[in-house]
Amino acid sequence: MPVVLWFRRDLRLADHPALLAAVQGARAADDEVVALFVADPALWRVSGSPRLAYLVRSLRALDEATGGRLVVRRGAPATVVPSLVREVGAAAVHVTAATEPYGRRRDEAVERALDVPLVRTGSPYAVAPGRLVTRGGTPFQVFTPFRSAWLDHGWSAPAVRPRTVPWASVRSDGLPDEPATDVILPAAGEHAAHRRWRTFLEDGLDDYRWARDRPDLDGTSALSVHLKYGELHPRTLLADLAARPSSDSVGTYRSELAWREFHADVLWHHPGAAHRSLRPVVPDDAWASGATADALFAAWAEGRTGYPFVDAGMRQLRATGWMHNRVRMVVASFLVKDLHVRWQRGADHFMAWLVDGDVPQNQLNWQWVAGTGRDAAPYFRVFNPVTQGEKFDPDGDYVRRWVPELRGVAGRAVHQPWRLGLEAPDDYPSPVVDHATERRVALDDFHRRGG
Repeated sequence: MPVVLWFRRDLRLADHPALLAAVQGARAADDEVVALFVADPALWRVSGSPRLAYLVRSLRALDEATGGRLVVRRGAPATVVPSLVREVGAAAVHVTAATEPYGRRRDEAVERALDVPLVRTGSPYAVAPGRLVTRGGTPFQVFTPFRSAWLDHGWSAPAVRPRTVPWASVRSDGLPDEPATDVILPAAGEHAAHRRWRTFLEDGLDDYRWARDRPDLDGTSALSVHLKYGELHPRTLLADLAARPSSDSVGTYRSELAWREFHADVLWHHPGAAHRSLRPVVPDDAWASGATADALFAAWAEGRTGYPFVDAGMRQLRATGWMHNRVRMVVASFLVKDLHVRWQRGADHFMAWLVDGDVPQNQLNWQWVAGTGRDAAPYFRVFNPVTQGEKFDPDGDYVRRWVPELRGVAGRAVHQPWRLGLEAPDDYPSPVVDHATERRVALDDFHRRGG
């Protein structure tokens, strides 16, 4: 009797505990492992073209890694998985445990429909969401004590990669068609992920503590998409960091991984946070609505707000399906607190374009900026799009790269083109709002609600 290994957010063969469990189960029965991926229409419908195009490429790499034995089936998992189990006479279905709200509901439905065990081994995180609680037995509300508990708890060493896997040969529906997209996608697959990580360890880690805030530099690891699809596991990264001499940059990178796990933990305990604010911060009448909100949102989404640092970020998103983290915070703050548009609308736009779009990270980071989440930035913290640009893009190189209308403006003057008078470019828009004015409006709204 073979076993099924159902791939989801774990498109790799190394450091894969569920794969090891499947191989052990198959060998105990002197049988094979069926490598399954389900093209779930419920997820396909809500995923942007950039993310789907990347996913197809990652699946192609996984298919090659399994010797062409990846079995792709299309349909609702609660129907597809039991059908495949009956077709091959499988003894069990092995998975990496799902932690996000939809995945948990999906797996419960599949488990009810199966006549064999659904075996959950491992999670996409170093410490599974929901495992850590305060001394009082309640979920963590603040990041710093969560990080301390996370570090104290620790994590397993990376799982060894099996030398050989007895992959079964089973009919497949074939890889999904890759949707058309103009987004410049990064290289996909487990090998590409490890290649990027090795390059960062050698060339980027030492300067990470300060360079990570500079969008004009290649100062981040750019691993978010690889982590999203599980092309490598954070446990692998943490093991490699532990092998390095202790430094501020190593500690900072480890903390960034902890933030990722904190957001997953928050969503585990509060699944509604994917769509609802965890706490209100302003009265309902503070939000822009109707044609005004639509026009402001369109200017923001298309990168024509008249604020160069914001516009550069939004255009980078459209071109690459990715945006530097510092810029993500600035453009999110601008939408919520300068344009007074609800965070959910911005989060939806990000999920439509981001290649690394990941529900716990995207939604909870938006709530952090909006001041509505757990351990969020206070609502009265309003990012100034000009001073942020001047501080983190001091020579204006990032803006000039993504806003071609301003390539003739030298130095930091690029962050305030409206001050150039007759030398201001004719084809770049004037600011859609006055930041100082809208900041006061945001703070007044906050205080109106008793903030």
